[in-house]
Amino acid sequence: MRRRPLLPDTIAPSWLVVQTLGTLFIAATLLTAREPDPRIWACYGVSAACWLGFVVLAYRLPRTAAALLAVAGAVPAAVLGWAGDSSAIVLSVVALGRLATLVTVSVAAIVAAGVADVLLAATSYAAAGRDLGLVDLGVMLLLVLLGLNRRQYEAQAKQAEALLEQTRLAQAEHARAAALDERTRIARELHDVLAHSLGALGVQLELAEALLAEKSDVDGALATVRRSRRLANDGLAEARDAVAALRRDVLPLADALAAVAAAHARDHAVSVAFDAEGEMRPLPSAAVVALVGTAREALTNAGKHASGADVRMRLTYEPGVVRLEVVNTTSDFTRTGEGFGLAGMRERLALAGGTLASGPEDGRWHVLAEVRS
Repeated sequence: MRRRPLLPDTIAPSWLVVQTLGTLFIAATLLTAREPDPRIWACYGVSAACWLGFVVLAYRLPRTAAALLAVAGAVPAAVLGWAGDSSAIVLSVVALGRLATLVTVSVAAIVAAGVADVLLAATSYAAAGRDLGLVDLGVMLLLVLLGLNRRQYEAQAKQAEALLEQTRLAQAEHARAAALDERTRIARELHDVLAHSLGALGVQLELAEALLAEKSDVDGALATVRRSRRLANDGLAEARDAVAALRRDVLPLADALAAVAAAHARDHAVSVAFDAEGEMRPLPSAAVVALVGTAREALTNAGKHASGADVRMRLTYEPGVVRLEVVNTTSDFTRTGEGFGLAGMRERLALAGGTLASGPEDGRWHVLAEVRS
């Protein structure tokens, strides 16, 4: 069993630790300063006040806070030549080093502030008539470089955090798109299975009703009802098969289309002529399922909107393309629009790299599906 650590990995945010330590360091420096000149003390007070202003405004007004921090480093640098001890250099490098770590300030601005502080310190040494404090100037430059290194680390951490958030958003959007695609696929599968069986079932029930109401043909109506029951059972079997459709191999395209044509001819008592031309070749299962579904949908529409009409189906294998044509051999249409079924087939064919066209042509209803292969 894994033991929990006694203390967390991080007690406080790094910025809070740095600014707390900086404040304590500045307070300790002021308490231990040995400076007789009150004017130097006034500069120290201004530097400390600007530091406190930075601490208060750092995450409310970052630009104003950065400006105060620059002043907190520049004021003690300007009096470094007259300072009686090392307090001035300490105050300057603490503020300058913190400024160099800020990711809200550009690198150019940080370098400019560092160069300005070095020039102010060098000028103060010259004005005070003292030798140039190369050690102090070197410490100032070193703190700027260390701060920039820390700034780069924090900038990379923020970029990684932003990238992680973008990745999470992208994953969430991908999951949402996948869910929508799955819902569309399920709707299409339900329509493919149910529309065919229920459409044929509706035709048979209408026929049974007509036989009873108009001809009082009980035997004929009974035979039609029995045929309807068989259609309902077949539809239930198709629905069950659809659940496991991806777990088993589909039939060869020509065989599957021949079976669909024979079933429609049997159920609707019409002639469905089917022939295949060209050199047959294997196709991806998605293309086979799309073409078979298109044929089933076209036959269902023929049974619903051109009842009693003979149908001709032709499968053609050509170089680079497989074409399926379904034509109603009658000009008496009860409908000329395209419903959700053919729209769903169009989507399915598009996913398989194919196209679908449908509409009246030379007095017949013509459905043409093509898949690139």
